[in-house]
Amino acid sequence: MTEQNFLDTYGASLNPQQLEAVKTVEGPVLLLAVPGSGKTTVLVNRLGYMIYCKGIAPENILTLTYTVAATKDMASRFNHIFGDQLSGRLEFRTINGICAKIIAYYGRLIGKPSFELCSDDKDTAGLLTNIYINVVGEFPTESDIKNIRTLITYCKNMCLTKEEIKDLGKTEEIDLLRIYDIYNNELKTRSLMDYDDQMIYAYRILKGSKEVRDYYQRLYRYICVDEAQDTSKIQHMIISLLAGSDGNLFMVGDEDQSIYGFRAAYPDALLNFEKDHPGAKVLFMDKNYRSNANIIAAADIFIQHNRDRHKKHICATKEATSEISLVPIDRQKQYQYLLKVAGEIQEKTAILYRDNESILPLVDLLERSSVPYTIRSADMAFFTNRVVIDIINMLRFAFVPMDEEIFMKIYFKFQTYLSKKDAIEMCRIAERNHSGILDAAEFVDIKGHILGNCRSLRTHFKNMANETPYKAINRIEKFMGYGEYLISNNIDTNKVFILKMLAKQEQDIPSFINRLNELRMILQEKKNVPGAKLILSTIHSSKGLEYDNVYMIDVINGVFPNKVIRNPEKATAQEKKNYEEERRIFYVGITRAKDKLTIFKYADKQSTFIQELKPSSDKPKPPEPKFTPKTSYTTAASSYLSRMRGQR
Repeated sequence: MTEQNFLDTYGASLNPQQLEAVKTVEGPVLLLAVPGSGKTTVLVNRLGYMIYCKGIAPENILTLTYTVAATKDMASRFNHIFGDQLSGRLEFRTINGICAKIIAYYGRLIGKPSFELCSDDKDTAGLLTNIYINVVGEFPTESDIKNIRTLITYCKNMCLTKEEIKDLGKTEEIDLLRIYDIYNNELKTRSLMDYDDQMIYAYRILKGSKEVRDYYQRLYRYICVDEAQDTSKIQHMIISLLAGSDGNLFMVGDEDQSIYGFRAAYPDALLNFEKDHPGAKVLFMDKNYRSNANIIAAADIFIQHNRDRHKKHICATKEATSEISLVPIDRQKQYQYLLKVAGEIQEKTAILYRDNESILPLVDLLERSSVPYTIRSADMAFFTNRVVIDIINMLRFAFVPMDEEIFMKIYFKFQTYLSKKDAIEMCRIAERNHSGILDAAEFVDIKGHILGNCRSLRTHFKNMANETPYKAINRIEKFMGYGEYLISNNIDTNKVFILKMLAKQEQDIPSFINRLNELRMILQEKKNVPGAKLILSTIHSSKGLEYDNVYMIDVINGVFPNKVIRNPEKATAQEKKNYEEERRIFYVGITRAKDKLTIFKYADKQSTFIQELKPSSDKPKPPEPKFTPKTSYTTAASSYLSRMRGQR
């Protein structure tokens, strides 16, 4: 097929930037594609161009992307455009998929089978639990195991040294290096490897075996990588070895959309692409075909605050229609507001948030009101978080004041200054006297102020038993010392707020605890409602998707962004990196909206991100976005820009 015939048939709708990307085939190429710029269309058309215009054999092309679902979607799109006659000849794989192929090939080459792959987290859950008990000295929650697993994955994907792992452990306040070493030794003893080991092993094979490396470099003469900003350091190292020094490597990504730092996403590979691949071309696709111009103007202003990025802008192709709405609202009242929205929407509408816990009070209301909705990737971590477990234990203790197991888990979190030795003695006396444990403080030789604290605590627990769960949790946080414990230990207090919002719907503590269990089961078993117009999603789970209307909630300092840099001059390099990723998450969120974007603004909570949406006076300004502050979702008020700054 001639180039002109190909372009007439398949490329008529491509803009000049897209067309250049399709036709640039040889050598290392980095394509920086802003949200909604049509990168998947370009990738698929480029594959067709390579095969039909350049005569490249499909077997010599490897296309890598982030998830199995994405590989299937891309293969489906290719078949839809070009037919399925090449099905089976053109490879679409994840990084782990190609690593498995490399390991299997090497095993056949040396006549030795590789380690067995742990393909299910359940396979290692028991192992990590035993290691945690051994190292930390207490039984882990599901959240603890999830956190340890995430940290181990991060260490392996970032190729951290033992010293770096040790330092990371200090930051996380856990002996991570010891856990890491025991875990790896146990896997080795059992002839097992996890998905991260699979990549490390494949890298070592490619690095150490010229025969294997040459074989794959000859086989895959052209490598295409989608979502390159989400690829980890070890994955980039594997890709570089596959491509070779003179390879034809086409990487598509956007460091502004790199939001998986906790999974070791390595956007630096995009920033260093020209340095790592001499002679590389860097192409841009800066036109957004998704969102109205007001949203794009705001998004462009916002992301310019980041420093570790290529110099580029996102440009609108759609007209400025709906203004961005800033809704002033009490955070506690946002859920009833959204419940009303849910009952009246006519178009596909998403409510986006940074963390899963933010949406739980709304899920509770939607379920009680039988409003249909879809929730993407509901996470159960909230229910096994230590703060949530603490408060549930405290609520339960109000009804079983002689329960030694609960008491020993919570006594030191009330600022009573009671020693473990005295706490154990109180439990023994209470058992002997058949009394409440706090009553036993009267018979222990402790200082007067500690005895006073125990008496005060006893009174609080007695009062709690007759209170609504909302008042009881508020008592725990404000008057029993638990709030101080969280703050002094630098523990997030947002979960207490979420619990209080859930507690408002119940009249007594036992009903509240039962409702928490019900909600957990609802989310575990939740099946998406076909045709539901309301979608609840974290921003991470919404990546790559688009919605007519988007509501963003909990955009407040301490939640989103989860940490604020008060003094940039004193911030560490890692703190700055983390904060820039928070910005990128927000940027991805606002660019999911096609027509309408609504952001909740809380009068008593400061939001750095809302402030950063406005143009800065000390630099050239792109077109200013238009904002409409609202008193309700139907009534517009006066211009927002004149009073943009949030107040605490």
